[in-house]
Amino acid sequence: MNYLLLIINIILLVSGQMLWKVGVSKIGIMGLGNIISIIKSPYIIGGGIIYVLATGLWLYILSRMPFSIAYPFQSLAYVLGVFIGFFIFKEVVTPIQWVGAVVIVFGVYLIAR
Repeated sequence: MNYLLLIINIILLVSGQMLWKVGVSKIGIMGLGNIISIIKSPYIIGGGIIYVLATGLWLYILSRMPFSIAYPFQSLAYVLGVFIGFFIFKEVVTPIQWVGAVVIVFGVYLIAR
């Protein structure tokens, strides 16, 4: 059950980041002139709300799991980010980045054992 909660937490974190990416992409290059647009963006607000939920879940996870396992497991968010960048945002991901993602997954596997 704890690992399922960790996966949900990772999905929430990455979902919040995705909304922020969409929000700033719609606004354009950030600067002082468009701070109000950023604050009022439903994507930015939605990402913030998701982050609050993820933080609450993270506190619950920390109360149930050793920090030395739970925290490194969060690095799977980086791996999910690579996939989302590639498949959703159509970003170029180099072979060395894919190798890095595999190394992260293997490292999490070793820590979780």
